[in-house]
Amino acid sequence: MSELYDDPRLTAVGLFAEAHRGLSVRFAVQLEEHGLSQVEFEVLIRLARSPGHELRMSDLSAQTSLSTSGVTRVVDRMERDGLLRRRACPSDRRSSYAVVTHSGLTRLDETLPGHLELIEKSFTGLLDQDLLETVLYGLRTVRDAVNPCATAGTTTDPVGAGRAPAE
Repeated sequence: MSELYDDPRLTAVGLFAEAHRGLSVRFAVQLEEHGLSQVEFEVLIRLARSPGHELRMSDLSAQTSLSTSGVTRVVDRMERDGLLRRRACPSDRRSSYAVVTHSGLTRLDETLPGHLELIEKSFTGLLDQDLLETVLYGLRTVRDAVNPCATAGTTTDPVGAGRAPAE
């Protein structure tokens, strides 16, 4: 057996993937109870946490796992459901903003208490404060290396490092 099989880098990536899959399954069930997919929730929470509850469509694509056309399809569907609306960019006719509607914020307000409870029970509550801060620092470091556009359209927030200050 090659000693490479036991390389701690493989263990780290494997554990991260297993934890992500497990959390994603739990989140999907909870979000479905509120009529949201994981992608729709991600779009709503990113917009709600952004200044003015809006982001340019290109910035929303950069912050999510969606391509530009994927964002367009999700925003189209969410706009039909009344959760979002589009707003034309006044300085660039090629660009538009996705904006959370009152209905979208209401759906998010109904969803978040249970979602935060699940996060606490399945993730953050399992870690003491020092470990949680270390994990957050590590995740931000990795995120910024593999997805440097993840904070596109937000303002700098040294305390939240990558979160919009509108929380």
